[in-house]
Amino acid sequence: MNKKLTDKLVVGVIYAILILTAIAVLYPVYFIIIGSLNPGDSLFKTKLIPEALTLDHYRYLFEETKYLTWYKNTFKIAFFNMLISTFLVVTAAYAFSRFRFPGRKQGLMAMLVLQMFPSFMGMIAIYILLLQIGLLDNHWGLILVYAGGSIPFGAWLVKGYFDGLPRSLEEAAKIDGASHTTIFFKIMMPLSKPILVFIAVNNFIGPWMDFIFARLILRSNENKTLAVGLFEFVTGRTSTQFTTFAAGAVLVAVPITILFLIFQKYIVEGLTAGANKG
Repeated sequence: MNKKLTDKLVVGVIYAILILTAIAVLYPVYFIIIGSLNPGDSLFKTKLIPEALTLDHYRYLFEETKYLTWYKNTFKIAFFNMLISTFLVVTAAYAFSRFRFPGRKQGLMAMLVLQMFPSFMGMIAIYILLLQIGLLDNHWGLILVYAGGSIPFGAWLVKGYFDGLPRSLEEAAKIDGASHTTIFFKIMMPLSKPILVFIAVNNFIGPWMDFIFARLILRSNENKTLAVGLFEFVTGRTSTQFTTFAAGAVLVAVPITILFLIFQKYIVEGLTAGANKG
């Protein structure tokens, strides 16, 4: 009897912790959504159960600001970074996993060490470099920064996944006359779909949510991304528009939510497989 009572108490405590965790995670989301639908410019007056709702803040974003332009800019940067970064990460990981060449160990060690330093440590050097090559206030300059920064973590993770794939498949393909290019695209890529999806989604989300480098590199209003544009709503010298900021933030979260819902299986499989095999 005591054991049954103890088991019930343990289960009850677990459920209570899960419920409290869910509330802690979901309440900010609910607060921002309701705040974006509240009249006025202040979030402090937001109630859990609002008396009146309005879409004026969403209408204001598209009619009175360059929000749609910022949205297009952010999508362009995130999309092309996803393509370029994923290609660089996967090819680098394949080279380190399957080839032996001078400097290989040093390269792997360098990638491991680079992950320990925050990316903003190189902000001054990045700014000067982009200024010298004429890519300041340019989307491709920002994509270049994102693509280079994604290689250490991504290549290390994908290399761990490649190391876990059986080499017998490659050896059989080589006997049949397959080149490294054929092996890479027709054997390694199909077998690595979970980790590739994880890397691709991660390389899309990073630029989509980034503020620091976008703020550093992009100057003109036409080139700004969502994060930089929305920042102005809460840092205005004359007024602050927190509810408009909340509306913009809700729309920012939509593509990320859709991506996760569509690829959540591959994301979880890729992350756990990369960690286990690495």
